[in-house]
Formats: sequence, C-alpha cells, structure tokens
Amino acid sequence: MSEPTPDTHQDDNDEEAFTENTLIEAIENQIESDNPPAAKATFNKLTLVGYERDEILNLMAHVLAVEIDAILEEDRAFDTQWYETALRALPELPPEKK
Repeated sequence: MSEPTPDTHQDDNDEEAFTENTLIEAIENQIESDNPPAAKATFNKLTLVGYERDEILNLMAHVLAVEIDAILEEDRAFDTQWYETALRALPELPPEKK
C-alpha cells in the first residue's frame, strides 16, 4: 500500500483561511478596543455608506496584511501612521508597499 500523496493545494487553502481569520480577528479586536481609533472610525464610516460587515472586515484586513507584509520584508516596526491613514482611505485600497 502506498503512502497518500499530500494535498499541498488543500494545505495552502487551510493556511490562507487561517491567515484571513487571524487578520479579521485582529481587526475585530481593534474595533472593539478602539485602538487604533481609526479602526472603529473606519468601520463606522463604511457601515454608514452601506458596506456589509464582512466586506468592511475584509477591506480592513487587507490593509493590515499590506502593513504586516511590509514589516516582514523591511524588518521594521509597525507604521501606525501609515496604517491609520490607509484605514481612513478605505474603501480605496492602498497600493502594495515596496
């Protein structure tokens, strides 16, 4: 009997779902704690203009992911000023940082 072939595609999907859920959980914590204040303000603004909760959380998680990618790539601290500015600019997504 041969060993089953690992499904790397499934592993990638699982990892992507875990990452997305973790980012959304972080955003929900920011909104709940009002830290940074731009998180709650952005959530409220997008709610008022008709965005659904899930869509707002995904947009905000995207901004957080861009900043985390930049932190890892540039080996630097979290840029709170950039992050809050990018949140407040939603629904316009920030460009990928280089």
